[in-house]
This record gives sequence, structure tokens and C-alpha cells, in this order.
Amino acid sequence: MIRFELESLLTRPEQEPILMDMIHAAAYRNNTLGLPKICPKENVDHIDRKILFEYLKCHYTPHRMVVAGVGVEHEDLVSAVQKYFVEEKSIWEKGEGQVQNDSVEKHLNIVDTSIAQYTGGYILEECNVPVYAGPSGLPELSHVVIGLEGCSHQDSNFVAMCVLNMMMGGGNSFSAGGPGKGMYTRLYTNVLNRYHWLYSATAYNHAYADTGLFYIHASCTPSHVRDMVEVIVHEMVTMTNNITDNELARAKKQLQSMLLMNLEQRPVVFEDIGRQVLATGSRKRPEYFIKAIDEISKDDVKNVARRLLKSPPSVAARGEVRAVPTIRDIQTGLIDEQGRLPGSRGRLSLFR
Repeated sequence: MIRFELESLLTRPEQEPILMDMIHAAAYRNNTLGLPKICPKENVDHIDRKILFEYLKCHYTPHRMVVAGVGVEHEDLVSAVQKYFVEEKSIWEKGEGQVQNDSVEKHLNIVDTSIAQYTGGYILEECNVPVYAGPSGLPELSHVVIGLEGCSHQDSNFVAMCVLNMMMGGGNSFSAGGPGKGMYTRLYTNVLNRYHWLYSATAYNHAYADTGLFYIHASCTPSHVRDMVEVIVHEMVTMTNNITDNELARAKKQLQSMLLMNLEQRPVVFEDIGRQVLATGSRKRPEYFIKAIDEISKDDVKNVARRLLKSPPSVAARGEVRAVPTIRDIQTGLIDEQGRLPGSRGRLSLFR
């Protein structure tokens, strides 16, 4: 099944799963979050039943687990946990998953508790990206992701970073509009509505226990890759500039509405409870986050944008990407563009 998933991943036009792995590998080179989430092909043959059991024995321990429930009586939930998690022995305790290889057992019994080290980096994969089938008319696209170090979900700037992410927004140039679609976000108004050769541009914000990653993923026809990098670098630098009252209010309302709409579904509610307790030891109710979002000011958003721009860039690209500038050029472009603001007009000429 894993082999099939890896093969199908390479035949799909959607590049987000692959590029997400690549940008993390570039940002956290050879450590923690930079290690592959997608199973490397060469590892498949080495993972057997005994290794899986030993992994479970090491990692699925009580102090690493949270059992959450919604719409169930507390006593019933406690009783079920007692029956199935305490009284019932796990498979590895019944002797069905013993690992004979001492070196393998020793390796698997080490839980990695090291802190993520953001390094910045540059990963390019020159290949042919599959095109969409049918009458879509979309050409083969080249994909570039440019990232900066964000903040953890325990950071005091976490909510402001989420507001900035909503303000940047983005999506696909060929997607239909509609209520709450975010068509007034910066990546729509400044990028997708302005450059016909750009097919998508979306901002993402990943927050972890000890670090974060903020990046923009964009795609275009191969002949405009260099121009696309210039546009994205420019938009990253201008995150600190000219934030209007309407723009900020719209981003905050979008974030609040997205939060509340998600929590209308019970499966999402109990997942939210479990994740928050696992990550922080307690659960904050939606009202807490609604109030925190309301309190975000223009200065808060400007400060987190400046904080992002102080970090070295991470770059991942896939497709026909020979024209992507070097990471040194991109970093110089970020610094140079900041020096030119707020009097600059047009895009960077650095890469030309």
C-alpha cells in the first residue's frame, strides 16, 4: 500500500504534499521536522511487523496519550479507557511483537526530544510535473515555495502570525469566488489578479511546539519562474507595509469565522480538545481565541512580519526550475527590498 501511495503521489498534479515535505527538509536540515514525513522508497523493505510493534511499545505510552470524547458521559469514557487501555493488555505486551535484533530495539527505544533547529536551506527537484487531465486547459506548471521561520503555538505572537497568514491568504487563479473565499487577500489582489502567468499563490503557517514555518507556495508556467520568485519576495517584504483598517478587520473576521465554522462539527471539536491537551496540558475554549484575535493590532502584525524577515529563507522548488535564483540571491533580494521600502515601485530587478 505504501509503494502504491508513493507511486500515485508522483503521478498527481497536486504538488502540495511533496513540497510540504521538501520545504520542511530545507528549513530544518537533517533534524527533527526536516526528516521526511513521506516514507522514503528505500525504507519500505526494512519496516516489518516487529519494528512496528517495537515503535508502538516505545511511543504509545500513557504519558504521551490523550483520550478525548464529545457527547459522552465522563464516567462512561473513564470506564471504557479503564477497560481497553488499562485492563486489556496491548499486543506488544502479549509477546507477539518482540524484536530479536538488539541494535534495532535500542534504536527504536529512543524518543527524540531534541528541539527543532531552523537552518534555512535550498532544495530543487528538476522533473516533469504531471498535468491535469480533461478539458482544464492548464499547462505543465513549475512550483516554488519560499519560507521563513515562524513561531510556535505557545509563542505570544502566535495569534498575530495567524492573522498575518489570513491577511496574505491566496489560492488558485482559476477558482471561483464566493462568500468567505478570501478574494480580497493580498496574494489575490497583488499577485493572482495582476500576473496572468501565475496560476496559484497561497500563504501557509505551520506552528509546532518549539518552532514554526511560514511560507508562500506559488506556481506558474516554466518560462516565468524567475519573475514569480521576484513577485513572492516582494510580497513577503511588503507584509510590513500599508496595512489598512479594512484589511486588518477582514483578516480577523475571516480567522474568527473559520475557527467557529470548524468547531460546528463534533469530530473537529473532540480532535481540538485532544490536540490542545496533548500540546499544552489544557484546553482553551473558542471564546479565548475570539478575544485574542480581536485584540490584534496593526503593530502586532507588523512586528511578526519583521520577525519573519529576520530569519534566513528556505526554498523548495519542483518541476522545470532551473531558472530559480540561488538562495543567496533570494536572501539578498529580501534585504535589498527592505532597504528600498517604502519608496520602491515595481518588482525587484536583482535577479535580472
